[in-house]
Amino acid sequence: MNEIRGPRSEARGPAVAVQAIVFDFDGVLADSEPLHLRSYQEIFEPHGVKLDTKTYCDRYLGFDDEGAFRQIIDDNGLMLGDEEIELLLREKSRRFEALVSGVNVLYPGAAACARALSAVWPVGVASGALRHEIELMLRGAALLDTFTFIVAAGETDRTKPAPDPYLRAAELHGVPPAACVAIEDSHWGLESARTAGMRTIAITHTYPREKLTGDADLVVDTLEEITPELIRRFTNHEP
Repeated sequence: MNEIRGPRSEARGPAVAVQAIVFDFDGVLADSEPLHLRSYQEIFEPHGVKLDTKTYCDRYLGFDDEGAFRQIIDDNGLMLGDEEIELLLREKSRRFEALVSGVNVLYPGAAACARALSAVWPVGVASGALRHEIELMLRGAALLDTFTFIVAAGETDRTKPAPDPYLRAAELHGVPPAACVAIEDSHWGLESARTAGMRTIAITHTYPREKLTGDADLVVDTLEEITPELIRRFTNHEP
């Protein structure tokens, strides 16, 4: 049973009606984090770095590719210049695209959830993934046209956990952040959305409930739970 706690931040002021839904992508709609990890492992193993799932989730999952690369390099004392890093980033992107091309990597219930919410509000994406990767996966699930805006890696000055991606998402739709609900799977993403002033729903795809409860207004276990009715009830605007 989900406990609806209401907005965490008093700074948001009175609750306002929802005008847009903003999804994170990897780990929320797309079951793609294991594929990102596999790509990182293939890239860094020749350099003597062995990444396991726990280390990836604990230290690197919240970064975009460039941020993760630089943190991995720093953590392991690798001596790589900017040109070498750029080449590795391109290779990682190629490997990841090969893994997701032509297959539906979305979580069960992702398409139904996005379509149900988009019938009531505009829905968008604010993600640390590259735009062409997001579009590739959405296109593979015949879902690209469901989303009215996308904010991807490299499209804001700062990445999560800074609020910039979520602020840009609200700007693209022309609504105040307080009128948006963000759906996230990590504390980095929740911090980003919360700092932007959005109400937040966390999903336990990547981390257990106890690691998310303190960071989110509401925690759910599946996308099937996130319905227009839940959004209305959660935001105190049930008709």
